[in-house]
Formats: sequence, C-alpha cells, structure tokens
Amino acid sequence: MKIRFTLFLSLMMMFCFVHAQQSEKLYLSGTGNDNTVNWDFFCTEGMNSGKWTTIPVPSNWELQGFGKYNYGFNKEANKGKEKGWYKYKFTVPSNWKNRKINIVFEGSMTDTEVIINGKSAGAIHHGSFYVFKYDISKLLKLGEENLLEVTVSKHSANQSVNEAERKADFWIFGGIFRPVYLESLPQTYIESVQIDAKANGVFTANIFTLGQADKVNIELRDANGKQFGSEFSAKIMAGVTKIEQEFKNPALWSSEFPNLYHAIFTLIKNGKIIHQISKKIGFRTVEVRERDGVYVNGVKMKFKGVNRHSFYPSSGRTTSRKISIADVSLMKEMNMNAVRMSHYPPDGHFLEVCDSLGLFVMDELAGWHGTYDTPTGTKLFKEMMANDENHPSIIFWANGNEGGHNRELDHLFTENDLQKRPLIHPWEVFNGFETTHYREFNYGIGNYDHGHNILMPTEFLHGMWDGGHGAGIEDYWNAMWNNPLSAGGFLWDFADQAVVRTDKNDELDTDGNHGPDGIVGPYHEKEGSFFTIKEVWSPVFVEKREMTSGFDGSFLLENRYAFTNLNQCTFDWKLKKLKAGTDAEFKTGKADAPNIKPFEKGKLQINLPADWRSFDALYLTVKDFYGKELFTWSFPIALPKDDADKMVVKTGSSKVVLKESAIAYQVSANGIQLTFDKQTGLLQQAKNSTGVIPFSNGPVLQEGINNFKNFTAKMVDGNLIISSTYDKKDGYNTLQWTIYPSGWLKMQVKYFPSAYFTTFVGVNFSYPETEIKGVEYKGNGPYRVWKNRMKGTEFGVWKKDYNNSATGEPPWQYPEFKGYYSNMYWCEFIGKSQNFRVITDREDIFLRLFTPKKSIDTEYDNMSPTFPNGDISFMNGISAIGTKTQKPETTGPMGMKHVFYDFDKEPSRALDMTFYFDFSLNSSSLRGGTTKQSP
Repeated sequence: MKIRFTLFLSLMMMFCFVHAQQSEKLYLSGTGNDNTVNWDFFCTEGMNSGKWTTIPVPSNWELQGFGKYNYGFNKEANKGKEKGWYKYKFTVPSNWKNRKINIVFEGSMTDTEVIINGKSAGAIHHGSFYVFKYDISKLLKLGEENLLEVTVSKHSANQSVNEAERKADFWIFGGIFRPVYLESLPQTYIESVQIDAKANGVFTANIFTLGQADKVNIELRDANGKQFGSEFSAKIMAGVTKIEQEFKNPALWSSEFPNLYHAIFTLIKNGKIIHQISKKIGFRTVEVRERDGVYVNGVKMKFKGVNRHSFYPSSGRTTSRKISIADVSLMKEMNMNAVRMSHYPPDGHFLEVCDSLGLFVMDELAGWHGTYDTPTGTKLFKEMMANDENHPSIIFWANGNEGGHNRELDHLFTENDLQKRPLIHPWEVFNGFETTHYREFNYGIGNYDHGHNILMPTEFLHGMWDGGHGAGIEDYWNAMWNNPLSAGGFLWDFADQAVVRTDKNDELDTDGNHGPDGIVGPYHEKEGSFFTIKEVWSPVFVEKREMTSGFDGSFLLENRYAFTNLNQCTFDWKLKKLKAGTDAEFKTGKADAPNIKPFEKGKLQINLPADWRSFDALYLTVKDFYGKELFTWSFPIALPKDDADKMVVKTGSSKVVLKESAIAYQVSANGIQLTFDKQTGLLQQAKNSTGVIPFSNGPVLQEGINNFKNFTAKMVDGNLIISSTYDKKDGYNTLQWTIYPSGWLKMQVKYFPSAYFTTFVGVNFSYPETEIKGVEYKGNGPYRVWKNRMKGTEFGVWKKDYNNSATGEPPWQYPEFKGYYSNMYWCEFIGKSQNFRVITDREDIFLRLFTPKKSIDTEYDNMSPTFPNGDISFMNGISAIGTKTQKPETTGPMGMKHVFYDFDKEPSRALDMTFYFDFSLNSSSLRGGTTKQSP
C-alpha cells in the first residue's frame, strides 16, 4: 500500500510539474469546419432571424441558414447588416487556480464584443482576420459553470474596417469563423518570441517574458527529435531578452527542401522549469538586391505563384487543416512554389502546412481597395505579426491591395519584423518592385523590358470561366524566365469562389462572373489550365523532340530548380501501342538521372529497345525528390499518315455506282449511299443499311470563300472522283471527293483564308448535338485546348462521353466535352443510333466538337471564346481565349490572330486538308464508359 501511495504521489507531482510549465488550451469551439461545437445563437435579420436556436462554431452563419448573403460589391444599405448573438456555457478546470487565463478568438467577422459571466472582457474588437485575446482570469469561476456571451456584427462600426474588408471583390460573411479557446499560462511565462534563423546558421531571438525568472534555455531539435547543436541560455532581461547563437551546417529551408527544426524555449527560476514553449523554425535568408532580384539562401528566385482565399463552398471562410493540406498539395502538384494571401492573413494551419510542405508565402494585411485608419491598422498589424512572424514560409509582407495601402503603416513592418522581410504594395511600383496587375504582354516598352525595378506582378492572367491562367501563361512565363529583372508572379486565383446558397436549395453561386476565377473548381475540380500550368511551370524543362528514325534516345533538359540537382529526380519512360477500345501493348524502363545543376542544361539518355519504332508513342515521366510527378511528356512516333495507311480500306468486292440528277450526285458503294450537291460539292447525306447518318452539309470553309465550282465526276481505276475545277480568279479553293469500292469516302480540300488575319481556319459540317453520345479519338487529351493554351495534354486514345459542361459553372464536370482538341489522328463519333469514323493523314489537325455555352463575360467582353459555324469542324487553326481583364491578342503572340500572306492563290501554296470517312459502323460498336485513355 505504501509503495502504491508513493507512486501515486510521484505521478501527481509530475503532473503538477508538467501542468505548471506548459501552456494549456481548452477549446470552447471546434477546430475547423470538420470539427465544430454547437453554441446557442440568435440572428437579428435575414434567414431564420428573431429566434434563439443553435449554430456550429466555428462557422459563417450564412452557410448555416442565417442572415443574408452578399457579395462585397453589393452596396445596398440593407444588405449584410445583421448581428449574431452567441451564448455558450463552459467549465474551467479547478487546477487552473493562480494561472493567467486568456480567451482567444482566431477570427471573427467583424466587430466582436465578449462578455464573461455578465462582465465585459474588454473593448470591442474590430477586424475579421486576426487573432485577438482577452485576459479573463478575474472574470471566471474555476470548477464551476461560466457563461460566455458574444455579439458579432457583420459590418463594423469602424468605417475604415468596412472600407478595407467589406467593400471588396469577394463574398462577405459573418460569424465566429475560426476557433475559440481558453489559454492557461503560469504567472511567469514566455509571452512571445521573435526568431530569425539565417542560412549561415546564425540564430537570433527576441524573447518577451512576464513575471520574474532567471534565465531562458534554448535547444533545437530536428524533424526526428534529435538535438541539433548545443543547448544555450541567456539571462532574462527587463522588457526583452535578446540572444544569438551560431549553428554549423543547418539543413536549410526552401520550397524544394522545407527542412524544419523545433526551437524549444524553457524559462528557468531558481533552477526549476517555470514555462516552456516550442516553435517550428527554418534556417533561410531572404535578400532583395536592388535592380536585380529576390534571393533565397543566396539563389535568385523566380516565383511561380497563385493568389489564394481562405474559402470552402459549404463553410465560407471557415476551413480546416485538411483543406489547407489539400490546397497546398494542389499548388505543389501544379509545380508552384509560392502563394499570396489574398487579401488578409490566413488560418494558422495554412501557414504551418506551407512551412512543412514548402511554399513561399506573401502574407497580407487586409485592405482590398480601402484602408484601415492608422490606429486600427496598427493594432491589427501587431495581431498579424504576433501570430505569423515566425513562419519560415513567409518571405514577403504586403500592406493592402490595389490602392488599399495605408502608407502610415509601412514603417511598422520594418521596425517590428526581426527578419526584415521585404514589404510589397501590390499593384504599385514600390520599394524597388514593379507589381502592377494585369499588364498586357507587350507592356514592355519603357517599363518591363526597359525598366529598372524588380518585376513581380502580384496578380496576372486574371482567370474567369476558362479564360486566363493556362491561356497565355506560356508566353508570359517564357518572357519572365528570360528577363533577369523578373522575379516571376502570382496568378489570380486558385479556386472558384462558389458558395453554397442555403437560401436557394443549396445551389452553388459564384455571383455571376465575380467568383469563377479559379484554376480549380470550388471543390478542387481540375480545369484544363491546371495541367497547362503544371507543364509550363515544371522545374524540369524538356525540349521538344521529333521521333524520327534518327532519334537516339536523348533529350535536352534544362534544370529550372533553384536548389535541386536533376540527379535527385527520377526519369521513367514508356512505349505504347495505341488502339481503339483495347488495352495497349507497352514496354517500360528507367533512365539514369543526369547530373544537371540548378539553372544549367544537359542531356538525358534513354536506352530504347531496338523495336521502339513499332510503337505509337513514347512517354517520359519525371518525378521529384519526393516521388511526386512533375509532368508526363508524350511524343508521337507513328504519324497520322501511318495510321491512315493501316486503317483506311479502299478496295472492295462491289463497284462504285454513280447516278446523276440535275442537282446532285448520288453514289453507292458496298452498302453506303452518298449524296453530293452538284453545284457546291457539299455532302448532303450519308446512309448505310441502318439508316441515315446525320453528318452533312460540308465541307463549308471557315474564314474562307466557298467558291468550289464546276464539278465533274469520273472513274479512275474503279474509284469515283468528284472534283471542282481550279480557277485562279473565281474558284481558287478546290474540293475533291473520292469514293472507293469499299464504301470509304476521301475528302481533299485546298483552300486560302479570306483575310490576312483570321481567328480560325478550317472546314465545318453539320451534326445535331442532340444525336451525339460521345467520341473516341486518337490525339491530345483529355482536355480541350485554345490557341494560347496548347500545353498540358497527353497524346493517346481517349474515350469521352458527351456533356454540356461550361467551365466554372455547375456541375463543374471536367474535362468538358465541347471545344477544340489538338493533333487529331482519327475520331469515331458515337451517335445514339449510328456511329461513323473520320481519319486524317495530315499532321496538326484540330478537331472541334460543337460550341460550348458562352458564359457571362464582363462589359468589355474580353474572353472572346469564339467558335466556327457548323457543329463539327476540322481546323488548321483555332481561336485563342482572353482573360477577365485582357482580350486574347494582348496575352502574347499565341493569343494573336493567325496571319496568312498569300496574294497569288497558287495551288501549291494552299492549305491542304485530307480526310477519310467510314460510314459503315453501327450501334454495335458503342462502348460504355467515361473519359479515359484506352491504354
């Protein structure tokens, strides 16, 4: 019994010792949208107002069916003025006696008044996105029930807060949207620390303590818990204790290698541990060199960044660690290395994830176009710094956005940041940076190409629907990469801001064209631009190669990493034989990773088998140090003419029979009946034993004059040839049909565009959209392309079921079906009752499938997503797409119109398209499925 009592007493003493030295948390709310606690709630206006009920905390009340939805641009006086009254009863542990107890709010929209047991906790807090706290030690009843009452006003009594936060281009929400907890501290404790850990190993800290203590000990531990260097200490000084220590050869922090250490601070009094805290740190140095660039750990950086809101469709600004991990993981998957917080500080867990997964951060004091007044801004700045300053991922501060810069606050960043990180004014030329938003590609005259500031647009290529982001980025990035003054930039923005409308049957609402600006959909659905960015921003640049007979298996590479040698990556190759509806034959292998240092070029050698040319395509997959795919490049081996030679059937046992009338050629062969207009030469009808195939009325030239004239019909070696007559003045575009005994049909068109500058060129056919069920085609996929968004696809055989999806709109079903597809070899059109196949022997042909819905553009109609006439088209050139702020032609050369200079109309200089049509298919060839590559 005595032994057990002694053990119990020892355990109690140990518990009390640990209790005394640690900070403790008691959550009153949940920790995120996936973990909430119900509080009593009363909403003053809007949905479900005027009655007491409950609400999960944290949350935005609109998403719980209360109040009113309003977007920031909405200026109606009666919009979004509601208040929320919260009540929650809680018990404080009795062993918290003689400890300091704070109540901490990580974020509340927007004015927050806190009352504990009927008494005010302190002044009303103004401002939504900042961690604030009150000392409520004297207001609590330990070991008993306590009552917390909180009043939250959606709009602030401080007009400057409304100007900075509420009148903005994003959704405006109300409520306690981040966690609430009690923080218990000993009477003597470490209030805060400021840390600067440089790449040279010099560790500096400012330690702020309250109460009486003798010294503070500091030790560092690595990710495995192993002590790094020696423990060191400093005598506690009044106000702030400053300490410096040098460590040898620390593992440095960067976006590529996010090495973290735990810095453990232990407060000592009379030889006993009084308080202990731990901070994750990274050794890294950020340096701005005037008229040069931004250097991290001595290496000049190109930031591949995106703007990101704290947002989730079903919970508004209330997120979770899981969402933060998902967001950062998707950014890393797109080969991004940076993110800008728009337009306010994020959740603490987002910064923690950026620290651990490796993403450079620009953290921003709110101010969309308006600014906080100086007293309010000063207070909120201090709250932001206290919460965020030690994160190694943060390498920039931003004071507001697009004119929302209170210049009276600028000095605070320099004076209070121990690390002296650079301060940015987004959209301004400020502090040596040119960050102007949405500049046209050719803005270089007198500024970008001939200026002297570091170029780093904090917003560029403003996405909307399917415009921007991938469309234009290749031109922009090539210019940025090759400009020594460019530090890269930040796309606008990461995800569509579509919110669940609890007042509209839970539909997703982007507020028209205000919110669909993302690279991914509201629930992280990947748009086509996702993969374009992934390829363009790959840190391994693979130079294009043609798979000719002389190909020796070598690829020229450029290492666009800042800190990674390519011998730390892996290189896998695969050869595939591609066939419709069947699994592909393939061979695989690995290539030795070449020793190519950052920013250098070199060669990758693949040892291909002797029969490599018997395959259709070669695929090269590069993975990073962690085994994550950077991109998979595809290289066609067989050309369209090779497929055509194998697939097209010309001979048959039957003969081609021609019947002429005054207006038509009627041709039959092997059960196929074809009708052509005798005047225009257009295909009027195709019919087989099952019935009519509704593919007709073509080829109609797009951006060309349909002057096919003087058709004749003749038999040549058993084939019927129907052709127009070339006339340099009136009939310079020519059309020739060849009908083979097999029933196959060949079309050859030679044509000239009707203007020097054209949006697109090709030929159109009619096909009722109501009849299409899907397609299976060989070419690049599965995503559609634009003239200024050609990258991000993969060559293969793709099966796609019909959908009517529009980018950025419900149901966010990707890949979209309608649009342009590149590098077509052949396509089987799967109809509801009839199928047919089209094959080309020409390279670089685009397939156009119908016309996607045109989403609501801005008043400037910048996106201009134009499509040809007709329903199905085969194109030599397709249209580009603009952004929310730029027309296609201002996004770079790839966005400009096609240019054709040909005055003489000589046949040898005409554009030449050749296609073969097989109308003998029937419904038995229909395959169930979804979008997939047949291999």
